[in-house]
Amino acid sequence: MISQKAKYALRALVSLARAGRGQSRMIGEISKDQAIPKKFLEQILLELKRAGIVNSRRGRMGGYELLKAPEEITYGEVLRLIDGPIAPLPCLSKIAYRKCVDCQDETACEIRHVFERVTLATRAVLDQTSLADSLNLEDIAV
Repeated sequence: MISQKAKYALRALVSLARAGRGQSRMIGEISKDQAIPKKFLEQILLELKRAGIVNSRRGRMGGYELLKAPEEITYGEVLRLIDGPIAPLPCLSKIAYRKCVDCQDETACEIRHVFERVTLATRAVLDQTSLADSLNLEDIAV
């Protein structure tokens, strides 16, 4: 399950992607349109800015904008940034691997084998789905 913070981050990024390349949106606009608490959104956007995904500008024409094209920002990238590893078991994590305390032998662990398949499938979808893809899915659904 993804965190509420990750869900808000994705909704904010989709909102920025919808605005178009080179267009900025004010925090208040995003907060209102996406029903995200403004203070929480400020923290999320700051984290996304530090990661080089968004940029902020001050002034009358200020706000936040995407630094990368929507096609270059994947759901997997954002989820790892906000929530950390995409793995239901610590022994399946790429970036935070840890042997399970109660495991005798990973190669013989039936539970690990099943969740490894789930994890690989999940990662494949998340790492191959961009913000642009999700916008196109919205267009198809309408």
